[in-house]
Formats: sequence, C-alpha cells, structure tokens
Amino acid sequence: MFSDKEMVLRLLLSVVLGGLIGLEREAHGRAAGLRTHILVCLGSCLIMFTSMHLYEVYKGLAQVDPARIAAQVVSGIGFLGAGTILRFRASVRGLTTAASLWTVAGLGLAIGSGFYNPAFITTGLALITLVLLNKLERVWLRKDWYRFIEIETDGELKTLAEIRKILSDYDVEIRDFDILHTEEDKVILKMWLKFITCKYDDEILNRVVKTKGVYKAKWE
Repeated sequence: MFSDKEMVLRLLLSVVLGGLIGLEREAHGRAAGLRTHILVCLGSCLIMFTSMHLYEVYKGLAQVDPARIAAQVVSGIGFLGAGTILRFRASVRGLTTAASLWTVAGLGLAIGSGFYNPAFITTGLALITLVLLNKLERVWLRKDWYRFIEIETDGELKTLAEIRKILSDYDVEIRDFDILHTEEDKVILKMWLKFITCKYDDEILNRVVKTKGVYKAKWE
C-alpha cells in the first residue's frame, strides 16, 4: 500500500507538526507540553496506518471499515484532554491545552492517511490561534483575570493590612481566602484574587515578598 520510506516520512512529519504545537504549550508552562503533543500526534498517525493496513489485509475477506479504529482516537483523546483541565472555584484552566491535544490527534490521523495539505494548513492555523490571538485578546479584549496566591506570614494584623493595601493599590479584589496556622506559629494565607489586568503580577508578588512579616509568597 505504501513504502517504508513513505511510512517513515509520515511518522517524522507527525513528530514535527505535533511538536510545533507542543512547543507553544511548553512555553506557557503547561503540563501537556512538547512530548505529550508529539506522542499524541505520533500515536494517532500509527493508528491510522494500522486502520489502513487492516483494510488492505482483509479486503475482500470481510467487511472492514478503515475509519472505525481511527474514529476511536477522536473520542478517546477526550480522556487525556480531561486530565489537563483544572477547575478552581470560578476559574477553569487547561481548556486550550485540551483542545490542542484533540487537534494534534486529528493531525496524526490526517498525516497517517497521507492528507498532507490540510495537516500543514491546520498546523499553521493552530499556531496562529495559540500565539497571535492570545496576544490580541490581551490588547483588545478587556476581561477579568483570576489568580491564586499563597503567602506565609507572621500573622500580625499590620502585616495583613499591608498585604491588603498592596493589592488595593493595583485594584486587585480578594474574592475568597483561607487562613491556615502552622506548628511554627506562622499563618498561611491562600487568596483567590480578581485582577483588571495581569501585567503587574510580578510587581505585586515582589512587593508582597518584601513586606515586613512576610516569609515567602508564590502564585499558584
């Protein structure tokens, strides 16, 4: 049906195109990054090979649908995608990564069947969506941003008041919080924050860390 050279070409192409999308996710610190996207695309390509091979082997002997095995990739990838989605109170993260995994699964199927042009076009459009549209959204579309911060403090009221003042300086609203007491008489604040813009994240964290009575702080 196809030569060994053609098989190697398609498998390598699935690694390259899946890797391009995976690189973008890796750059944003997502758990499903470069390797995950490559493996999904490569595995989908192999499954498409297998479907086409079985069709050729049993053609004329039994009624074989070459799309049946490949179709399971589309639904089966949902389990992997669901593992990348995290929900915390009002925030849901990982939807874009789940969608990119689903897309690279489709890329693998397309490459495995020799459907090259749509695979190249889809890769380009996916990268445009992930990279360029993300920047345009930040510039043109105003929306609220939510982040979770954990701060270890001495528990003094003046320390807590100073933290609250820093947040108010940047119009950051505290939507929810938990207070935990440690055995070392330290107080850990876990706060769910609402931002107008996310461009001052580092500046806010630096000011909080430098506050007297704060031992350490980090974004979650």
